[in-house]
Amino acid sequence: MIEKIEIAGIATYCGTPGLLEKLSLFNYCYGANGCGKTTISRVIADPDHEDHHGCNLTWKSGTPLETLVYNSDFVEKHFRAADQFPGIFTLGEQDATVLDQIKEAKKQREKLIDEVATLKKSLTGEDGTGGKKAELSVLNDTFIDACWKAKSTLGETLQKAFEGTRNSKDKFRTKVLEEHSTNSAVTVPLDELTERASTVFDDNAASLENLAKLEWTDLTSIETHEIWAKRIVGKGDVDIAALIQRIGNSDWVKSGQEFLTESKPKCPFCQQDMPASLEDDLVSYFDETFTNHSDEIESAASQYESNSESLKQQLEQIQSAESQFIDKTLLTAKIKHFNSLVESNKLLIERKRKELSKRITINPCGTVLSEISLLVERANLKIAEHNTAVQDQANQKVVLRSQVWRHLLDVSLAADIECYVKKSEGIKKAIESLSKQINDRDANIRKIDSKIRELEKSTTSIQPTIDAINVLLRSFGFHGFSLASAEKSRCYKLVREDGTDAQRTLSEGEKTFVTFLYFYHLLRGSSSESGTTQNRIVVFDDPVSSLDGDVLFIVSTLIRELCDDVRESRGSIKQIFVLTHNVYFHKEVTFNSKRGPDALNEESFWTVRKRKGESEVVRHDYNPIKSSYELLWQDVRERGVGNLTIQNSMRRILESYFKILGGINLDKLQDSFEGHEKLACRSLSSWINDGSHSAHDDLYVAVEDSTADLYFDVFRRIFDNLGHVEHYNMMMGAGSSK
Repeated sequence: MIEKIEIAGIATYCGTPGLLEKLSLFNYCYGANGCGKTTISRVIADPDHEDHHGCNLTWKSGTPLETLVYNSDFVEKHFRAADQFPGIFTLGEQDATVLDQIKEAKKQREKLIDEVATLKKSLTGEDGTGGKKAELSVLNDTFIDACWKAKSTLGETLQKAFEGTRNSKDKFRTKVLEEHSTNSAVTVPLDELTERASTVFDDNAASLENLAKLEWTDLTSIETHEIWAKRIVGKGDVDIAALIQRIGNSDWVKSGQEFLTESKPKCPFCQQDMPASLEDDLVSYFDETFTNHSDEIESAASQYESNSESLKQQLEQIQSAESQFIDKTLLTAKIKHFNSLVESNKLLIERKRKELSKRITINPCGTVLSEISLLVERANLKIAEHNTAVQDQANQKVVLRSQVWRHLLDVSLAADIECYVKKSEGIKKAIESLSKQINDRDANIRKIDSKIRELEKSTTSIQPTIDAINVLLRSFGFHGFSLASAEKSRCYKLVREDGTDAQRTLSEGEKTFVTFLYFYHLLRGSSSESGTTQNRIVVFDDPVSSLDGDVLFIVSTLIRELCDDVRESRGSIKQIFVLTHNVYFHKEVTFNSKRGPDALNEESFWTVRKRKGESEVVRHDYNPIKSSYELLWQDVRERGVGNLTIQNSMRRILESYFKILGGINLDKLQDSFEGHEKLACRSLSSWINDGSHSAHDDLYVAVEDSTADLYFDVFRRIFDNLGHVEHYNMMMGAGSSK
């Protein structure tokens, strides 16, 4: 059966979509002509029509059934467009064995359909959005998010490895699984990949020059010179030597020697008269050996100054090279350390120059220079790799992309991929198994359908339908024509008593009734030799237009009999829709003594209205149609669905109410109004005198808001002037101003 109907983008359903959901066995829809009922029946008849692209039917368990729809299209197709119409095949009752076989085959078919429904529930859930497929969809979405998140953690430099999938999560997930199956690259650390990517993925990359190699052995050889650890003193066999040794400060004596000439005849050391031999003794003490050692100190100090400055300049050049392949922070720290050592050593050397007899230990710069040289060498190796990559960039891109994907698979997504592959394989196997079981049962259903068609062909005929329809026609007083077999094989025609064609001379009521009878019997049969027992959905769209009250009663009775068959699971009809604008017919066809104030579980009630040119479908928890008189007042209270029917509703209320009272002449009432109000009163009373009833079921005249306000005022004042304003207030609601 149909569980939901969605209608949008067609006819008057151009605004908010029409939605009929939670449908039942019996579904009753009331609405005025032109409000959109026939559109509903047309969508049910052919949901796949090119004009119905915005419409949709939702079937229970996703299993569509045959739909038979009685509407104006059906009438036109079968009775107005041709002189003959297809015969209706029904099962004969003489072959009980064949009927039993058909019954058993249908039981098997129903069992298979129930099994398919259960399997589909496991596959796609109750509404087509659950089950194993939804489980797989959720798993896919979770894995997609994990892949996308892992991709974003690799940094912008590596994103070019994912070109072609960077703007689509689904494409990226598909590529991840593809790489998982085919990628054979080795796993490379992330920092190495990032470093290489800055060159390989840079289309403007160019070859670079190596950093200058440090030359620092001369400096370290000076630092290790033995002169720094030697005590440089004077000659020991000179008379003054014993005195200098007792003092223990030959450096002080050496510095005082420079003042001998200036301090004569006084001693520069003790300011006493200087002995005549002091100057010669000092010269003898600080002999040539002392002088040579002193000169050697000066030379070493000068070389150290020169070499250290040269190295500083080399280091400044390396530092200013702005190479991306050397650790600038570490390089700066090493250079700072080197400079600190050099400055410290210069102070030590300066001290040695002043105090030659002192031993000093130079802080070695070799270690820090070796570390700096290693940084330079490593940078140059990377520069060489860079230059190689630039020269072979196309191939390097392929290799690097593969390695980036490998890193993503092994480091960022390893756990997610393992979980996804394991779970998805299990779910896919379940889906495959369920799909196979469904396909197998569908195949068996098709075989059973074929068997049923063959059985039906052996025991069907169109003659029983001719006999049944003619009996009904005669019983309802239609004696001027009857149904007969046409010359064309397996077709019907309408003939007069003398055998002449009757179809083109039938009245509208006769055509309507015979059309309904044909459709009614089609429900119990088929237009072909097979299909007479096929499950189906039935729609009646205003089947009583142009029928008098007696025939209307018969039509409603026949439809209620079909409803009884559905309740008792007799026959092949599984669901019924009734759409009408006729209040009396609606009340007759919906009558059920078991219904209380609320709708039964087996039924649903709907009204269709058109507001400002757009159809609106409303569900009710009760039967909203009580009486035509109450409906007319409801139309007035709701301003006639946008003033569309307001004038006629007011006319019919006045007709119904004041004719019941009798003796009230509304023609004279207009004399109490003036101008436009008088014209409005005349308009409202003119129809009452017309004396016609049924002709106005379908008559609607739209009026403007300002005109409607005038009619409302005059309508109220008619009741007031005639002393019946209490009835007006009751029907409009106590305290109403209109």
